[in-house]
Amino acid sequence: MSHLDHPLLARINDPADLRRLSRAELKTLAGELRAFVLESVSKTGGHLSSNLGTVELTIALHAVYNTPHDRLVWDVGHQTYPHKILTGRRERMASLRQWGGLSGFPQRSESEYDHFGTAHSSTSISAALGMALAARQQGEQRHSVAIIGDGAMTAGMAFEALNNAGVADANLLVILNDNDMSISPPVGALNRYLAQLMSGNFYARARDVGKNMLKNVPPLLELAKRLEQQAKGMVVPATLFENFGFNYIGPIDGHDLDSLIPTLENIKSLKGPQFLHVVTKKGQGYKLAEADPVAYHGPGKFDPRIGLVKPATPPKPTFTQVFGDWLCDMAAQDARLVGITPAMREGSGMVEFHRRFPSRYYDVGIAEQHAVTFAAGMACEGVKPVVAIYSTFLQRAYDQLIHDVALQNLPVVFALDRAGLVGADGATHAGAYDIAFIRCIPNMALACPADERECRQLLSSAYEQNHPVAVRYPRGAGVGQVPLVDLQALPYGKGELRRQGRQSGMRVAILAFGTLLYPALAAAETLDATVVNMRWVKPLDTELLLQVAREHEALVTLEEGSVMGGAGSAVCEALNAAGITLPVLQLGLPDVFIEHGDPAKLLALQGLDEAGIARAIVQRFGDQVANQAHRAAA
Repeated sequence: MSHLDHPLLARINDPADLRRLSRAELKTLAGELRAFVLESVSKTGGHLSSNLGTVELTIALHAVYNTPHDRLVWDVGHQTYPHKILTGRRERMASLRQWGGLSGFPQRSESEYDHFGTAHSSTSISAALGMALAARQQGEQRHSVAIIGDGAMTAGMAFEALNNAGVADANLLVILNDNDMSISPPVGALNRYLAQLMSGNFYARARDVGKNMLKNVPPLLELAKRLEQQAKGMVVPATLFENFGFNYIGPIDGHDLDSLIPTLENIKSLKGPQFLHVVTKKGQGYKLAEADPVAYHGPGKFDPRIGLVKPATPPKPTFTQVFGDWLCDMAAQDARLVGITPAMREGSGMVEFHRRFPSRYYDVGIAEQHAVTFAAGMACEGVKPVVAIYSTFLQRAYDQLIHDVALQNLPVVFALDRAGLVGADGATHAGAYDIAFIRCIPNMALACPADERECRQLLSSAYEQNHPVAVRYPRGAGVGQVPLVDLQALPYGKGELRRQGRQSGMRVAILAFGTLLYPALAAAETLDATVVNMRWVKPLDTELLLQVAREHEALVTLEEGSVMGGAGSAVCEALNAAGITLPVLQLGLPDVFIEHGDPAKLLALQGLDEAGIARAIVQRFGDQVANQAHRAAA
């Protein structure tokens, strides 16, 4: 992109440059910034609708606050592309969400302007409150601002933080970025006036004077409070946040710099917790995204002149689609089934289920803890809940998984999407830990399908059980194994021998858990190794494991999950319990956070592709295996 296309934006290398601009120039900058976001995302893919909606809000925040000295915490964080562009990362936007490039979320290691790493929702108020109180404790004068979306505001953690902030009386600003409502033009001017009035010193001082005058007459003071709340309640959605101890301001138009900047300047001079309600529109300024913000939430590469186009050749079905189809088919067969999602209908493949079975579909909002306990309550009454949740988000409900589901041995099925590495979303969304944190819980079972067909079958196996079972599967498509039409289940807790290695030389068996079965089979052809499709981490097929252990001289465990405490650890524990001493090479994800990038490249970098698996086995077991590889090649 030429600087000629964005002459004003090209001059902005940090927010200090922005703060030198006039109000008219800031409006011009907003247009250029929005166009730059659209052009950038269309070339790299990424989150679009949300970022088009935060352009003016981002400009206003950096214009009014002295960043990076003042703290901004974004929630969920996927709407921070304008923030990144204005804070010295414009030229790196071409590397967005690629290996070695910019993260799609705020990242403290990336920039001094990213004050807190976010990507899981509803954390901003807690973090910004911590920063505000730390500044007060250290005697520093700085402002802390949390910018939270209306979806993230539904989570209990956000309200826990609001509750604490009101009591702590911190100098904290919470901005609710509400893109799920609209302000009609006739009301807009009035709202702007009222927001500026309510955020001004005159209003604050008048209110305080009134309180001081009436504090010795409690009935009159209470009446005055009620009148104030009712008066404000006529022009704002609710007085809920006032009851938390915040001064509520708004709603105001989040695309109007003439409203945003004066209001923020007024708020900046106020003491105590402030709450600003800002209304924005997802996809603002790009008609196609405005019309369909869901489709343009996280698009791949596209031509912005044309918009999203369906591929000429239909892509292979994803694991998410396989789950969605299974859910509908099982629901048609069993009226007890209900589907539960914590605000991930599209991402978890539940759109069709919602359409066909609306009375059995429950979207509980961004509330993973509630989702799991809600499912437990339903299971107590004879309903069969299926909780569709990303692996990384189940981490947020770990106590509920143990205490409310497993401890009571309730038959809840957990469909864990995005298990393993997720590619462009990076470490915050990787499902690296579910094997380790589920297999240690009594009563829990965990299945790892190798392909699409097994995914459908193992979901049926899980549904048949009368205790909690999780089925983990990755993002995207598998090898293309077409699922069976029926709802046939695979045997519970049983794996299968997929390849028998030769009996000469060093006998090595690869025990594959999940989709890495296929690169394991390819590597085994080179090494002439045995391959076992284990399918279940828990219960482990110990009968098959011990048989393979007796017939081989070394074992290799393979999983797209944390090596520490993972499926390989389960194998070692079983061998130890049986008194079998055998060399075991555990391959999986190392004890580091793996950043964003192309999924295939990330797996290769971890040595979990065909070449990496073969290389690791040869390096560990030496010449005998290498000689087998040469003989197999010959």
